[in-house]
This record gives sequence, C-alpha cells and structure tokens, in this order.
Amino acid sequence: MIISLPGVPKRTPFFILGGGAVDDFRTLKNYKPSRFKAAGSVYKERFADSAVYFVNNLRHTKGRWYGEPFELIDWQEQIIRDLFGIVRKFDECRQFRTAYVEIPKKQGKSELAAAVALLLTCADLEHGGEIYGCASDRSQASIVFDVAVNMVDQFPQLSKLMKLNIGQKRLTFTPLDSFYQVLSADAYTKHGLNAHGVIFDELHAQPNRQLFDVMTKGSGDAREQPLHFIITTAGTDRNSICWEMHQKAEDILRGKRIDPTFYPVIYSAADDEDWTSEEVWRRVNPSLGITVTMETMRQSFEDAKQNPVNENIFRQLRLNQWVKQSVRWMNMERWDSCDFKFDPKALENRICYGGLDLSSTTDITAFVLVFPPEDEEDKYVVLPFFWIPEESLETRVRRDHVPYDLWKAQGFLNTTEGDVIHYSFIEKFIEELGKKYNIKEIAFDRWGAWELTQNLEGLGFTVVPFGQGFKDMSPATKELMRLTLERKIAHAGNPPLRWMADNLCVSTDAAGNIKPNKQKATERIDGVVALIMALDRAIRNEGALPGSVYDTHSLLMYGEDGWN
Repeated sequence: MIISLPGVPKRTPFFILGGGAVDDFRTLKNYKPSRFKAAGSVYKERFADSAVYFVNNLRHTKGRWYGEPFELIDWQEQIIRDLFGIVRKFDECRQFRTAYVEIPKKQGKSELAAAVALLLTCADLEHGGEIYGCASDRSQASIVFDVAVNMVDQFPQLSKLMKLNIGQKRLTFTPLDSFYQVLSADAYTKHGLNAHGVIFDELHAQPNRQLFDVMTKGSGDAREQPLHFIITTAGTDRNSICWEMHQKAEDILRGKRIDPTFYPVIYSAADDEDWTSEEVWRRVNPSLGITVTMETMRQSFEDAKQNPVNENIFRQLRLNQWVKQSVRWMNMERWDSCDFKFDPKALENRICYGGLDLSSTTDITAFVLVFPPEDEEDKYVVLPFFWIPEESLETRVRRDHVPYDLWKAQGFLNTTEGDVIHYSFIEKFIEELGKKYNIKEIAFDRWGAWELTQNLEGLGFTVVPFGQGFKDMSPATKELMRLTLERKIAHAGNPPLRWMADNLCVSTDAAGNIKPNKQKATERIDGVVALIMALDRAIRNEGALPGSVYDTHSLLMYGEDGWN
C-alpha cells in the first residue's frame, strides 16, 4: 500500500511492499549525483532509495531473464537516482523535467522505460496523475506498455491495486486514480492533456515534431514536477526533432549550454572512432555481457564487414551513431567476381522472370530477365536490356560523361527514334523475347505506365505490379547482395548494369529494411531496380524447386535481433 510517514515530505515516493525495509536492496557502489545537479538542488538519498527499491521489486519480462528481479544495472540505477533523488531545495520537487537517454539497441531500455512509467503512475504520490506512452505509432508505444503490464502481472502486491483496460491500453492505479496510457502519433487530438509523465520511445522514428511539441510544451503545466522521459537509439534524419534533442544533450554534456531541467545521457561512438574496436563496443554498450553478449556483437560485426548497408546498421543500432540514411551499397569487387559468361542462345525456352523499370520517356528504360538455377551448381543468370532516345544520345555522352555511344556500338544499349522513348518499340521487343524465352511473369513499378503493361498483358504476358517501398523492395535487395557475395549470380559483366550497380544507393528504415534510393543515387540505377524486381519474382515462384539454392537458404530479413 502507499503511505506517508511522519517526517517524510509529501512528495517523497515511498512504497511499502509486504513490510519490507527500504534499505533491504542492492545499491550502486560509489554513486555520485549527476554533475548537472544545480546549485539550488540537493540529493535526497531517501527519495532515490525508495525509487530504486520500487524498481527492484519489479521483474523482468522476456527471455532468460523472465521472472527474475529487476536488479538495476549500474547505468540504469544512476539514471533513477539522479532523476528521482535530485530535488530543488526550496520545494523538494524534482530538478530534472526532461531526461534524454540515447543508447544502442538491446541495452534494456524498454524495461527501464516501463519501470519509470510505473514509478510515475504508482509511487510518485501524484493524485490523478496522467502518464502517457508515446512513439511513432501506437504499436511502437505499446512495446513499453506491454512490458509494464507484464511487470504488474508478476507483482502481486501491486497487481491487486491496478486496473487494466486492454482496449484503451490504459493501466490505472486505483489508490491514486492515476493512469498510464498509450497514445498514437496523431497530435491533433492530444491538446488539453495534463501530463504528469510522458514516456517517449524511439524518438528518432517520429515522422514529425507535432506529437512531441504537444506533449512537452504546455501539457502538464498544472503539475508540480512533470517528467518527460525520452529513450531512443540514434537515427538518420538530421532535420528531425530527435536530432534537435540530441544536439541539445551534446551541448549540455560539453558545457556549451546550460539547462538545469534537462538530463542528458548519450552512449555512442564518436564519428572518428574505430568502429571495429571491441573496446569501443564495451564503452558504448553499458549492458554488454548482461542483456547482449559479446558473441552477438561479433556476429553483427562480421555481417557489417560484408557490405556498407550492414555497416551502417551496425553503427546505428550497435554503436549508436547518427549515420546517413543512404549509402553507396554494392561492393564492386564482389560484383565483378560474378562476371560469369553465358550464351543467351543456351537460355532459350528456359523459365525466366522479368523486371521492367520504365522511368520517364526521356530517361533510360530497363528490362531485365532473371533465369533461376536449374540445379544446385547453377547460378541466377541475369540478361538485361536498356533503351534511351536516339536523338539525345550524343548530348547525354557529353553531359553525363557516360559512354552510351560505345555501349550502343557494343550491343549493350538500344535506342528508339526521336527524343523520347517509344513504348510501342519496347512492347514489340519484349514480344520477340517472349518467343525465345519462357517468361513466366513481368514485374513493374505499379506507379508506372499502365498502358504499356496492359498491352503486354494483351500479348499474353503475366504482369505483376511491384511496390517501390521498403516492404516490397527489401527482401530481394538483400538477397541480391547475398547472391553476389556467394557468387551465385551471373551477369557476364554487362557494362551498363555494372555502372548502375556502382551508382546504387539504398535507404534504410528504423527496422533495418532497405530499398534503392533513386533520389540519392548520383547516376542512373534503373537496371538494378528492374533486376531486383525480377529476382523477387524468381525467388518467390521458383525458390522451392528441387535443387534450388533456396532449398538450403531462405530470404534474409533484418530486425532488431539482426539477420534472420
């Protein structure tokens, strides 16, 4: 039950659990209050002790730690003691109103955020307290909330005082009529809230600053000691609210800025540090060896050495560095090692899948056929075709410094009459290809030229619309890299396709999914986009055939736990 003790100020968070003593728990050795404790503030050990005591009576909710007491790791306890133990002298309210904690993945941040949410809801003696969980969407915000619910379920003394509304995603602490509730990112409906606490998870994924501004500016003005607890991994967008908060935290840490209400914590490797150093890994991952193993770090590092995309993901998620969203992607030495020659005539009548990237009528149009392997020793054979308008050929050579004229002379590039691409010519070309090769499907950008694709369908081809977002493009894009690394693809060194592979940049989302980024690419990448679409259809339709490489390999997917 919640009680106030004689001589204990009203605002002291104090929780009596089955008669246990407050000093009956592990404390952080050699604890020193934050160097950002203001001159007008004091550290109240009893306040901090009772907050730590409450958290240590919670239990872990996942994996091998499930059911074990939540014994705070040193870095976590430092934060709890600083936030709840450092108070202003004149009214004993908390000094810090905003905590910004930026830390790599898998360090126990969801558990810490859930513990803070329950502290504010149940152990802060705030009658009618409103604590809100926010993230980029309701699903992300529910991650911390679900951890909190699980913690309550494992805490009998607390569970009988809580009421759960699963539909509203709300936990109510009945003695104080205070609650913890999940909010979506729809900021327009959140005005008028009176927040005692706000838990922001993965601030870097916020699509804009609206929800953050609504929840931190004005909401909670009637509260004596509101707390905005922000916990996130580094992001990629340096025009975001998260980057703004990151810079503020860095300025305070470096002494360039003073804000006694702002509590900054950043665990990250500097941009110029050796990202391959295990010493750096240990420093920036304070829970290494507890919540994440060195073996896992080493495996992620081995993946990262293979290509720049994995390196970016490792740097962002494991070292907490703000990386560029788009990176030059293909290792060209590995690409060139797949320069296996083949005779197009030997492919006649074989099953294949097409990818069509029409671009605009004045740019390069690409059509790529992918022939799946027929046995375990075979490779994915890539047969590309490209077109540009005839009249713009010389201008393009001078302007782009790209040897389109040479490629045309060598037979690697086709032209159509005039200054724009004539799709009717491409239709007839593909029709002739269909007489040579057994084209099962043709994938195309669903926002592309519907008239051309409908005409192809009228010629008897099966055409499949293909989205250009992360969901559709990521699996086959990653698979293209793996096939290249394993030398399971044959492209015969086609010069335009090689040029485009060297141009390719990819974008990465918060979950580690990737897609080609035409805006970030310095030159054309149409052929690789068409290749990815064709490869996707080949994998999905032929992957289970006897003797296929996919009998023993599955599509690579990347999530929080790495490659799956």
